[in-house]
Amino acid sequence: MPSKISADKVKLDVQIKGGIGSIKNYYLLLPDIRPATLALLNEIKDELIVEVQVTGKEILDPTVIDKLKERFAKIASIILEKKLPLTKPETNSILVNKLVRDMLGLGDIEFLLNDTWIEEIVINSAIEPVRIYHKKYGWLETNIFIPTESQILNYSNIIARRVGRQITALNPLLDAHLVTGDRANAVLYPIASKGHTITIRKFARDPWTVTDFIENQTVNSEIMSIIWLGMQYEMNILVSGGTASGKTSLLNVMLPFIPPNQRIITIEDTRELELPVYLYWVPLVTRLPNPEGKGEITMLDLLINSLRMRPDRIILGEIRRKRDAEVLFESMHTGHSVYGTVHANTVGETIQRLINPPIEVAENLLQAVHLNVVMFRDRRRGIRRVFQVGEFLASEEEGNVRVRPNIIYRWKPGVDKIVQHGTSTKFFEEVNRHTGLSDSEIQSDLRDKQKILDWMVKNKVRQVNDVGKVMKDYYIEPEIVLKVINKNSDPKELLKND
Repeated sequence: MPSKISADKVKLDVQIKGGIGSIKNYYLLLPDIRPATLALLNEIKDELIVEVQVTGKEILDPTVIDKLKERFAKIASIILEKKLPLTKPETNSILVNKLVRDMLGLGDIEFLLNDTWIEEIVINSAIEPVRIYHKKYGWLETNIFIPTESQILNYSNIIARRVGRQITALNPLLDAHLVTGDRANAVLYPIASKGHTITIRKFARDPWTVTDFIENQTVNSEIMSIIWLGMQYEMNILVSGGTASGKTSLLNVMLPFIPPNQRIITIEDTRELELPVYLYWVPLVTRLPNPEGKGEITMLDLLINSLRMRPDRIILGEIRRKRDAEVLFESMHTGHSVYGTVHANTVGETIQRLINPPIEVAENLLQAVHLNVVMFRDRRRGIRRVFQVGEFLASEEEGNVRVRPNIIYRWKPGVDKIVQHGTSTKFFEEVNRHTGLSDSEIQSDLRDKQKILDWMVKNKVRQVNDVGKVMKDYYIEPEIVLKVINKNSDPKELLKND
């Protein structure tokens, strides 16, 4: 599977090579730089430190990194031409870009950050190859080695400085984000007993959309039409699942279903959600404390503050703590539409996770949740699926409210299909109560929505803003959108600019 990836204008070939048995390796065709040239580059690095004046503000400001790279590249090119006047321009460019990546970035790791097939990058120590998690092949060893533990420590410090923090022997743990928005975690030796460790979880450069999810059978258009109905009419929806099961991706897929005239506030630890430009959206992110322990902004801070921002919809990246959950569920009960993710593997487990420590929400508050969608990751087959769609049903037992799961749809692994498991006794009743729509009108609405989703899949309307444009037009002039779709017209008719 050969391909090309680039970093700072340098493009390299990538090959996935078969290893022992079924194990494969990720092979990046790096330029062959001889030891003498590497020694010269180290000399030039010392000169660059003297020649290029960098202020403390520039080091800490991620918004000026590109301009800083340009300055370094310009001066590095001049120094190289003086020292190696006979070097070809293309060779000069490769060497200059290596200098810039090593001094201001993460060296050859920058290439991995730009490969859209990679989800995770792991540096375990200087004696092991860098490993990656590939979307198609799973865990792979690369041919990239970080030469020394001090270089891994240097990369950790670069990541820390960008968020105004430090990682030291006294503070050997770091949770931060890169300039690209990717999440980075570092653990220093001896806490990591093999050596310094860095783990980078990448966010999607080209986010998944509902079209992708239906096309790759993560979900079907019938389920998504029900979720769309719930999103349109302000039902509260929770997305559950295990680690890396696709919870945040599904949440991102759902959000374009929100009508464009409603104010959306998202609250995350790291910006992962990417909404269409047509939505009225305010993204908020938490902030870690500085080395003195000051300046921290927590999920709770942002959640409480968001209630003063006149939101129509509140999206919480993940429900983890009791106080966050209490405020979130109170928001549901005071009329706000709320969406969030929870670590749980089934609808029943979601209920137990919410009512027991550490979240420990009062069971009666769960009645405000109208729909629970559970994601599942099949590691053996390398697929993600909507595992269950259900609702929380409440009943009174001995004066106390008890909540139990009602599974409406479930995934059957043997045939790899999502099938109906039961009937809804709450969701459609709530839609009817909120909208006044009859059962037949709700079913007609669902058929229209499913028709639109199938049309988008057939015509490969999958970019975030293209999906957003179809949704926006549907809310403004549904008859026109349905007319185009019933005629099976060219998608350009809907996607042309306003």
